Amino acid sequence: MVDKVFENISEAAQRYSGLSRKALEYGMCQMRIAERAKGPDYSEDEWDALDEFVDKESFQRIGNFKEVMTYDDMKGFLKLWCLSSSWEGAFKRIHEHDNVVYLELEERNTYNGETTIVNSVSVYEFNPQGKLRHLDVYLQMEPPAVAGFPNEAYEK
Repeated sequence: MVDKVFENISEAAQRYSGLSRKALEYGMCQMRIAERAKGPDYSEDEWDALDEFVDKESFQRIGNFKEVMTYDDMKGFLKLWCLSSSWEGAFKRIHEHDNVVYLELEERNTYNGETTIVNSVSVYEFNPQGKLRHLDVYLQMEPPAVAGFPNEAYEK
């Protein structure tokens, strides 16, 4: 089994180049804007900074719930999400093969005072010009505390 090292994403990014570095920088850009959204000088136009990373015409994101988003859809989602949520992540590992990058993180999202912790794998597919054209997001989380769900089967 491969050891999973948890560390600050920006520190981990310093060790990488190529598309791996680009995927990490894309995420860090999102994180910076989301943090700025909590302040008085924030402008929704700041999300345009993601334009440099993305093939805006062909981009597609498949999210946590299999929802499909265009680039404009995703930016609209992020503009709303960042106002009510706080996000932080820890780097686990990254792998690049051809034009695809696999990034594994531990993510913590706080919404309405509740923090959820998930393991995520995001799959970044880049076009020949190095622009992000497809993003798949996969999550692993604790089972929900819902009546009838056999949580005891998942006890640690």
